[in-house]
Amino acid sequence: MVIALWTSGAPTVTYPLYAAEWNLSASVTTAIFAVYPLVLVVVLLVFGNISDYVGRRAAILLGLTASLLGVALFAIAPNVGWVFIGRAFMGIGVGLSLSPASAAMVEFSAASKKAQASSITTASTAVGLILATLVGGALIEYAPFPTHLNFWVLAGVVAAVLVTAWFLPRHTTAEATGKWRPRPLSIPAGLRGTFAKSALALTGAYGLGAIVLSLGADIGQELIGSDNSLVNGAVIAINAAAIAITAIAARRLRGTTDIVIGGATATVGMAIMVLSSVAHSLPLFIVSAIVTGVGYSLLFLGGLSVINADAPAHHRAGTLSGVYLIAYLFQGLIALSLGVAATASGLGIALDIGAGIVAVLGLGSIVLAMALPRRSDGCSAQTA
Repeated sequence: MVIALWTSGAPTVTYPLYAAEWNLSASVTTAIFAVYPLVLVVVLLVFGNISDYVGRRAAILLGLTASLLGVALFAIAPNVGWVFIGRAFMGIGVGLSLSPASAAMVEFSAASKKAQASSITTASTAVGLILATLVGGALIEYAPFPTHLNFWVLAGVVAAVLVTAWFLPRHTTAEATGKWRPRPLSIPAGLRGTFAKSALALTGAYGLGAIVLSLGADIGQELIGSDNSLVNGAVIAINAAAIAITAIAARRLRGTTDIVIGGATATVGMAIMVLSSVAHSLPLFIVSAIVTGVGYSLLFLGGLSVINADAPAHHRAGTLSGVYLIAYLFQGLIALSLGVAATASGLGIALDIGAGIVAVLGLGSIVLAMALPRRSDGCSAQTA
């Protein structure tokens, strides 16, 4: 899970340098970001349930290998075409490993820790983003080879995780029977309401992430007036720290409660971010990073909790893949749309549009969470 956010976050602080070095527009830089979730969606469509048949370990190892290849392409990229290919391999890697990693957090944890799996998953993704933006920002600003060295460091981290993943259990007792073959993702009977609630909450969180990750560094540079990569990366890291702290603090709240509070907080946070851009205020931008981090964390945590609580064990990865598919699809589409808007009308207009999208998703999550009947809906940490 740390790798999932690092492979998404590491390029974030590098985008302004790519834009300057290769004369890229905002639409191209956001397209680089969007390739990752859009390719990931295709992988989830075809391979979303593969770990239910071949085991979590095998799928995670395949995913980490693809991620390592993608990072290596970033590290040696001589032009933007290589970056797009590398980003695609990152999407393949995370698409193969994200759902089995989420399921493994439940299935491979000690009995006393299973109730904390959703909270740990949310916090670990935030840790990856913190490391990506702080380490990446520092290497870009103060080390040589600013568009390449940070990816060599990331490649070393992915390789270390790949070695560690080799020692995971090969199989679980609750795997699906029969041979795997590509098949459409399906929602288990009786789970449609929970699935919709979870998918919309994660879509709201990932929509928020699309703005922070695809435009955050540009917002800091162009609208706030900060041209220091470490400072801009640190603001995104503050956002990630808020995600991690909130995930731990909210671990005993009910999933529906998380979604309701998270939807409202995400909407307020985006309003503050728009205000910071209008006022060209770095302090307000930092406040918005904290508030949006809280909103993201609660939406993601609540959405993951309600689906983990009800998903059948032998189809857990397939069910999670369906949720992630919807969230990542909309994240990619949002990023592309904002890039087009930023190129055509300016970054401020793109941020206004993004804030409106987050508000619709956040408020929609609140309505759906309150309207749909609850099943188990335990605390945020419940996963069994």
